[in-house]
Amino acid sequence: MKRALGQSGLMIEPFVLGGNVFGWTADEATSFAVLDAFVDEGFNAIDTADVYSRWVPGNDSESEKIIGRWIKTRGCRDRIVLCTKVGSDMGQGRRDLRATWIVQAVEASLTRLQTDVIDLYQTHWPDPQTPEDETLGAYEALIKAGKVRAIGTSNYDERLLGNALALSAAKGLPRYQTVQNEFNLYSRSAYEGAVQDICVHEGLGAIPYYGLSAGFLTGKYRSVEDLKQSPRGSSVERFMTPRGMKILAAMDGVAARTGAALAEIALAWIIAQPGITGPIASATSVAQLQSLARGARLQLSVEDLAVLTAAG
Repeated sequence: MKRALGQSGLMIEPFVLGGNVFGWTADEATSFAVLDAFVDEGFNAIDTADVYSRWVPGNDSESEKIIGRWIKTRGCRDRIVLCTKVGSDMGQGRRDLRATWIVQAVEASLTRLQTDVIDLYQTHWPDPQTPEDETLGAYEALIKAGKVRAIGTSNYDERLLGNALALSAAKGLPRYQTVQNEFNLYSRSAYEGAVQDICVHEGLGAIPYYGLSAGFLTGKYRSVEDLKQSPRGSSVERFMTPRGMKILAAMDGVAARTGAALAEIALAWIIAQPGITGPIASATSVAQLQSLARGARLQLSVEDLAVLTAAG
């Protein structure tokens, strides 16, 4: 059942495919196969960013380029809700939300994505050096020009989010319709509480990232030795705490009762939380994608949801 991306008029199924792995741990052929499987499963929202995956030597916005080539090859632009982000360091030495940079960055993203319009254009990280009204004014110009349909933000706390919404209302500027903060069974503070309350009260759509805690909540990382299984292993180590093991144990219990994989349980728990439109998760194989699709459709019992919530 589709859910609204805030008040943007855009509707998505409650699972957003993360594009951070495209051109990194998933080569182009694998990325195409995952994207094909995603739309074949009936889902439609794809999230990326202009910086994915510049952390890999030799890569330069590979994710947007791969998605763009896939869109052109498949002729499926009208079937997807295309989301990307701006504001991370793209070589200018800072997180940058100046109007001059946004105007430049959106053109580059449109070219790489091989599209005329970005459905959801998101502030990636706060830029304390740029006034919020300058950033929102740049977005207003892009919306009026038909290059962007709606805007969202990412990694904003309750103060930044509340101030931005108030500024939009006071000055008649475009309003952030979505919030993309980290949120999962392990990491909750960036969304749960004040930001979640704003989303529910103001009608914003939450599309949290790290839904699987960089893979930790799949259950495949249970010891330091397991971290060597993947290039992403180094980003998982922070979750391997007594609390993390307690969460995995609770998930194991739910898995035994439901027959669902841990990744599926992790997504289903997020989707059941107030204010959530759909979690973002990435896949490096068709099998992983199909499991995530099952998770997006999994309805956990009230009792299992309570057990999982208490474990964290």
